[in-house]
Amino acid sequence: MENNALEKKVYEVEEIQQILNISRTKVYDYIRNVYQKQSPFRVLKIGKNYRIPKTSFDNWLNGDMN
Repeated sequence: MENNALEKKVYEVEEIQQILNISRTKVYDYIRNVYQKQSPFRVLKIGKNYRIPKTSFDNWLNGDMN
């Protein structure tokens, strides 16, 4: 199996917290809000867990709103 197939495709909330350097409470509030709007990036909810597709989040973080 190629390494590309194993490359992580989603971020967990804790990783978003580290990337944005904000508190756990603030990141969960923000992710819940983004999940409801699905903007400015996509958020998936699986049970009680949120997952953020890397491409969508990285594009937003880099200012690419396509």
